[in-house]
Amino acid sequence: MMGHSHAVSGAMLYAASAPFLPPLLLHTHLAPSDIMMGTVLCAGAALLPDLDHHDGTIANFLGPLSKMLCRLVALISGGHRHATHSLLFVALMSAGTWAGVEFVGRWFTLGLTFFLLALAIRALHLCPPGEGVSAWITVVGLAVLGTAGIDRWMPNAPGWLPYAVGLGCVAHLLGDSLTKQGTPLFWPHKQRYEIVLIKHTGNKVETKVLVPLMSVATVALLWFTALAPSVAG
Repeated sequence: MMGHSHAVSGAMLYAASAPFLPPLLLHTHLAPSDIMMGTVLCAGAALLPDLDHHDGTIANFLGPLSKMLCRLVALISGGHRHATHSLLFVALMSAGTWAGVEFVGRWFTLGLTFFLLALAIRALHLCPPGEGVSAWITVVGLAVLGTAGIDRWMPNAPGWLPYAVGLGCVAHLLGDSLTKQGTPLFWPHKQRYEIVLIKHTGNKVETKVLVPLMSVATVALLWFTALAPSVAG
């Protein structure tokens, strides 16, 4: 799937699950502001598995720095759609986020917020197209502004942030499992799992059906869980 599709799927899953799973898994009910922030950050987290793709569009979201990062991740993980496209990666990202929030503190939380916002901005095409300087400078600028805004609303130790990161990664694996190449969910076991609904990336099923449906669903879910006057009030 394309980065845009992954981001929208992550946002939709978070908005859909926010009223139900956090109370069950985290023993807490999310405020409307937590649902809004988590939805945006989960959209960015849905791109994390593709940090193993050094030639992908997302590799340029922070210019030369992200290009080097993606090359390093690809080298360590065995290339595109290997270790980072597994349930082990989901667990490591979730646990790492929890440890960072709990033991490193606010600077980790804000740094991760900036990183996820930058991924989301790039994937959702909220910056100039291409790999030029104007594109990644726009991404950095918008991510800085977004992080500054979120800083005013985010709790010191947001217990929902590891959940948002893990759920975003799960959304990515589910999306790639709909394609021919599948995903090695139980890596290092090499078997790939797929239910082929998308025969090639960017086809009409993905761009004309799935993405519009997920976008509308996300907006509707956010209205009922965070934006409606009866909820926000």
